[in-house]
Amino acid sequence: MSHRTVALLAAVVAAAAAPAFAADAPADYGTTVVAPAEGIGQADWRVTIKATGVIQPEFEGAKDYAISGYPGLSIRRPGQPWKFGAPDDGFGFAVIDTDLFQMGPVARLRSERDSSDERKIRGLSNIDWAVEPGLFVEFYPTTKTRIRAEVRHGIGGHDGFVGDIAADWIEKFDQFTVSFGPRLALGDSDFMNEYYGVSARESARNGRLDAYKADGGVKSVGVAGAVTYDWTPNWSTTAFGAYNRLTGDAKDSPIVKRLDSKDNFTFGLGAAYSFDW
Repeated sequence: MSHRTVALLAAVVAAAAAPAFAADAPADYGTTVVAPAEGIGQADWRVTIKATGVIQPEFEGAKDYAISGYPGLSIRRPGQPWKFGAPDDGFGFAVIDTDLFQMGPVARLRSERDSSDERKIRGLSNIDWAVEPGLFVEFYPTTKTRIRAEVRHGIGGHDGFVGDIAADWIEKFDQFTVSFGPRLALGDSDFMNEYYGVSARESARNGRLDAYKADGGVKSVGVAGAVTYDWTPNWSTTAFGAYNRLTGDAKDSPIVKRLDSKDNFTFGLGAAYSFDW
């Protein structure tokens, strides 16, 4: 990662008040970060520290999988009502927070691509890590249903616009919280061509990949689910998984066809510790 990208990452993470260090790292689970209430020196904050391990593709469109880990942090007033947070949400916090609607800044990381690591795509240009700051909105049609959308812009690895739309059905069974729902990922032409396009020069260097220009649109569709168990008021663990299938110009990319990687899976396990401060 270049020094410039590291500096940008630090600035975005500090602004979002939630660190992330994994490739394509999701942000949170269990509790959504909310804006602090007014007043200084009042009663405790509820702080949650998290650690998560993930098995996921090595990079955007990769066939091989890698294990990674990342920490997480959320802060809220003890009196704030519980709000659901999915493991694949971006890092963020709500500046507008009501029973039915939330909105605020969000950020994600997208992993680098080193073509020398994969023999079949050698000759392609390497892609640096990308930081993606943006905005999220959430809507709760019912107490058990959440619809969330994120719009972000890349800095570093790409300079395109990306979006994610998710819907979750949420059920609480005593100490268990279960969620499940569909996922949709989009990207503009700058993003899609960066990760799935092949220039004439790259095609000549590789020798087996045809030149290809990817247009913007729907990148993938899929589903995701999670199960959280509250062992005590302070400790909880979360297991989660997701399946995404590349579609549109991403699926038709010669990179994806060469790697046979249109189907992508993610599995993860996390632990969280909460305390008043």
